[in-house]
Amino acid sequence: MIDVALLGCGGSMPMVNRYLSSTLIQYNGRKCLIDCGEGTQVAMRHLGWGFKSIDLICLTHLHGDHIFGLPGLLSTIGNCGREDSLTMIGPTGLVSLFQDLKVLLPYLPYEIIYYEAPKIYEVNDMEIKTLPLHHSLPCLGYSFKIKRKPMFDTKKAESYLIPKKWWNELQKGKTITDNGTVYTPDMVLGKDRNGLKISIITDTRPIETIPPFIQNSDILICEGTYGDDADLEKAMKNKHMTFREAAQLAKVGEVAEMILTHFSPSLSEPDLYLKNALEEFSETIIGTDLMVKTMKFKKK
Repeated sequence: MIDVALLGCGGSMPMVNRYLSSTLIQYNGRKCLIDCGEGTQVAMRHLGWGFKSIDLICLTHLHGDHIFGLPGLLSTIGNCGREDSLTMIGPTGLVSLFQDLKVLLPYLPYEIIYYEAPKIYEVNDMEIKTLPLHHSLPCLGYSFKIKRKPMFDTKKAESYLIPKKWWNELQKGKTITDNGTVYTPDMVLGKDRNGLKISIITDTRPIETIPPFIQNSDILICEGTYGDDADLEKAMKNKHMTFREAAQLAKVGEVAEMILTHFSPSLSEPDLYLKNALEEFSETIIGTDLMVKTMKFKKK
């Protein structure tokens, strides 16, 4: 079971009724944070999920509305007693940001390991891919694919005459040597099963590389900075998207559901423009601060 929380759905500047851009993925008790705008800590306290178990922070880009909450959050994580290293992924420029953070936070009790603009990063059962986007600064889109382990195949294990005492170890992925005979995990596991895919696309114009990148996502969290079609020229100038443009990407990418986020401060009532997205892609909803989506693996 995977929980996805929208901590903040705002863009540009903090508002009294909307935190800035941030998303949290929780899986197997560990957490991955995507962006960290002002208000992220406050939103997390409302959510009640805790800080210490954030193992990975992914930054889409280095505009203030996506990173200004970072120094305080890193400090809080240290104050919560974290000693294990924390990994940070981000676009070109992350190295410079990291140096600045060391000036602001010279005594963190844990190490930060950073990767600048990696194409792919794997941790445990999660495969993370990045996509360069089209914004006014280097910007990355992210896809998170949570892998699902194959089921144990009893008949297959018995056909190889594998002693039952090794079944559990083999199911965990270990290779066993017993009296000169080598047993491998593929000898007890069935076919691969579909996992879950979460894609996050924010701060960009629509580009042709996005649909194949988000293809078949179970959830697409996508920026919709402007709701009104009349704001298209403004979206083009500021390198953002309208609701309709985001929905067109979701449709071509054949995603299961899209959540719109990163609303302009002038967009006080995003629901008024939801119809513009629904005309292009019916499985669209408006994101709200502290919205939580719980995802489960399909039975097959």
